[in-house]
Amino acid sequence: MRIVILQDAAAVASFGAEQLITQVHRKPTSVLGLATGSSPVQLYQELIQAVQAGQVSFADVTSFNLDEYLGLAADHPQSYRHFMNRQLFDKIDIRPGSSHVLDGLSTDPVATCAAYETLIQERSGIDWQLLGIGRNGHIGFNEPSSSLVSRTRVKTLTEDTVMANRRFFQANEFQPHLALTLGIGTIMEARQIVLIATGADKAHALQQAIEGPVSAHCPASILQMHANATLVIDDAAAQSLADSAFYRYIERERLQLLSAT
Repeated sequence: MRIVILQDAAAVASFGAEQLITQVHRKPTSVLGLATGSSPVQLYQELIQAVQAGQVSFADVTSFNLDEYLGLAADHPQSYRHFMNRQLFDKIDIRPGSSHVLDGLSTDPVATCAAYETLIQERSGIDWQLLGIGRNGHIGFNEPSSSLVSRTRVKTLTEDTVMANRRFFQANEFQPHLALTLGIGTIMEARQIVLIATGADKAHALQQAIEGPVSAHCPASILQMHANATLVIDDAAAQSLADSAFYRYIERERLQLLSAT
């Protein structure tokens, strides 16, 4: 894995946005895998600004979101479809119908997941996948103990994940304990993966993902096996890494080599 350690969340967002914009410049018809949660919000703001400045267009892009709560309508304030519309889709030039999010109100979620998987394959797979990481090491809603070859499916959320997301729900509001998510096997088929993470609360999960063994106990650790995965983290998130100085050195050497060619 390529490990990029930057000063703060703003730098992480800028770097991640640059990587995504580069992908779209390289292939305007890119199939993007997108994430929700607090981590990508600032990155999405960078994308909106780039579109408004005429620096990039998403007119020919197709997107697939990682996950959705089971039991929430698309217009529910806490649904991930609503999040993506508010934080990104309504403010860029992606075409109606080109952004895909799993249906949280599906009456047959198993069939919905299978159809989503098929649709991704019909689009020739995901070119560039954005990920965050949960405090317990989850990617998408693939919680600890998830199969490392799993496909898009229904998942029960752990209590840790439910507690971490409780801040987004009102005290008397229904909070789902089930979700639909791309599987780890599906995620690993993306041709490029960029995971972004900031803050000290992600430090332990990142240490396990980067320096621990590949294990279902930390689903993000599977990224060690990906041929083109980049983890972009800030100083606070890197604080538990035993080899942070080494990762910084390797990245400096890499950039110097690129600048010399």
